[in-house]
Amino acid sequence: MTHDSKTPLWRDERFWRIASQLIVVFIVAVAIAIFWSNLTRNLQQLGIQLGFDFLQQQASFDIGETPLPYNPSDNYSRALWIGLINSLRIAIAGIILTTIVGITAGIARLSDNWLVRNLSLLYVEIFRNTPLLLQLLFWYSAVFLSLPKVDNKISLGDFIYISQNGVEFPWFTLSPEFSALLVGLTFYTGSFIAEIVRGGIQSVSKGQWEAAASLGLKPSLTMRLVVFPQALRVIIPPLTSQYLNLTKNSSLAIAIGYPDIYFVASTTFNQTGKAVEVMLLIMLTYLTLNLITSLLMNVFNRTVQIKER
Repeated sequence: MTHDSKTPLWRDERFWRIASQLIVVFIVAVAIAIFWSNLTRNLQQLGIQLGFDFLQQQASFDIGETPLPYNPSDNYSRALWIGLINSLRIAIAGIILTTIVGITAGIARLSDNWLVRNLSLLYVEIFRNTPLLLQLLFWYSAVFLSLPKVDNKISLGDFIYISQNGVEFPWFTLSPEFSALLVGLTFYTGSFIAEIVRGGIQSVSKGQWEAAASLGLKPSLTMRLVVFPQALRVIIPPLTSQYLNLTKNSSLAIAIGYPDIYFVASTTFNQTGKAVEVMLLIMLTYLTLNLITSLLMNVFNRTVQIKER
C-alpha cells in the first residue's frame, strides 16, 4: 500500500507521534515551572535565600575515610567531592564483584551437581529475601567488628590480612565500613543477578546445546562459547537495572558510617540548613551516575545483539 501524500494532518501517524512527545515535554516543563515558582515563593516568605554560596564556606567536620587530602578547614565543596569519590569507589568495586558473584551463582543454579545447585539456591533465597539494611548491619557489627584486633589479625596467604581495622593488602587498606558495605551490596545484588543469569541461560534453545555437543564441545566450552554469548542479549537489560540499584542502594552507607556522598551531604545539610540545595545536589549526583551507567550498558548491549544479515 502506497502512502497518500494528501492524507490530512490529523490522520498522519508520524505527526501524532511527534506531537504527543511535544505535549508531554510541555506538560513536564509547566509542572517544573510551577514547582519552582512555589518553592522560591515559600522560601522568600520564610526569609531563606536560595543559593550555593555555602559550598565555599568552611566545612568544619571530619571525614573518616578520605582518598584525597582533606581537613576540616576545607570548604563544603571539597567535602562533597570526597564523598562523591567514596561513592564511586563503592559503586565501581561493587559492580565488578557483584557481576562475578551473580554470574557464578547463576550458572551454579543450573549445575548437574546436586550440592552445588542447592547451595546456590540457598544463597539466592536467603540474600534476596532479606532486607539490605539488615545485611549491612550484620556484616558490619557481627562480622567485621567481631574480628580480632590488629595485633592478632588473620592472615590469608602472604598478602591479605583481616582484622577489626578492615581488610589489608600490601598496597592499601580497606576500612571495616567500606568492607562491610562492599560485601553487603555484592552478595545482596548478586542474588538478583544470579536469577537474571539463570533465566537468560534457560532462554537459549536446547538445540544450541545439542548442536555444540554434536561438534564435540565440552559443557564448559559450550557455556562459554555458545550459550552465554547468546544469553547476554536477554541478561543485559535487567542487569543494567541491578547496577543502577546497587549505585542507589550504596546510600545506605550512612547506617554503618561510611562517608559516601549521601553521608557527607547529610552532614552538610545539618550544619548549613540548606535543605533544598543539598537535596538537589544529591539528586543530580545519583542521576548523573545512573545515566552514565545506563549509557555504557546500552552501548555494550548493542554490541552483543545478534545482527541479522
